[in-house]
Amino acid sequence: MKRILMHTCCAPCSTYVIKKLREEGFNDITSYWYNPNIQPFDEYKHRLETLKEYTKMVNVPLIINDYYDLNDFLTVVMNYGGIRCEYCYRMRLEMSVKYAKENGYDCFTTTLLVSPYQKHDLLKKVCEDLAKEYDIEFVYYDFREGYHEGQQMAKDAGLYRQKYCGCIFSRDEAEMQRDAFKKQEEERHRKNREEQEENRKRKEIHWFLELLKEIYCLTSYLGFKEDFIWKKLQLLL
Repeated sequence: MKRILMHTCCAPCSTYVIKKLREEGFNDITSYWYNPNIQPFDEYKHRLETLKEYTKMVNVPLIINDYYDLNDFLTVVMNYGGIRCEYCYRMRLEMSVKYAKENGYDCFTTTLLVSPYQKHDLLKKVCEDLAKEYDIEFVYYDFREGYHEGQQMAKDAGLYRQKYCGCIFSRDEAEMQRDAFKKQEEERHRKNREEQEENRKRKEIHWFLELLKEIYCLTSYLGFKEDFIWKKLQLLL
């Protein structure tokens, strides 16, 4: 039986991943917490406490690397020459892989792979590179297929579900995305109201036109020419 170390970003993301791994025959799963990117510190503690509760619920051992240095993380990230998320992925996953290698695990994976909001291909490449570098198997599944199921599992379990990835940059980006989505929804509702109003006016005009046609029929005996009456009626529309 293979021992797998599962780097865990949060409890909600671990719900489906644990389920999937067990279905695939991985019954010796250990959750590994190392996420110094999460800010502010109150948020960090909230997510960690939630994970502690959930791992007990599902009987999964939890290893906690509680190193947290906000200044160090921000200094490196703000001066990093590449993609910010790439550094964040590698920093967390390399610590996880080192622990797995040093403690006799056969393989590793990460719950980050379940989120459709992560840079999935980049994340996968970082894992593959680390697997080669440390000579340990990387277990890959596209867990995104179970994202919504996992979120429902988290909701049913009463778990705290955060609204952003972790760092202050992702928090600000998430807020901007929510604001943009809110504006899009408001614009969509405005257009719907305008369309409904336009349809209402069309129906009223159609009703009025039908009424005029009936009036035309009733007054045709007066001897007016049909073209003359019809042109007069059209002027009223």
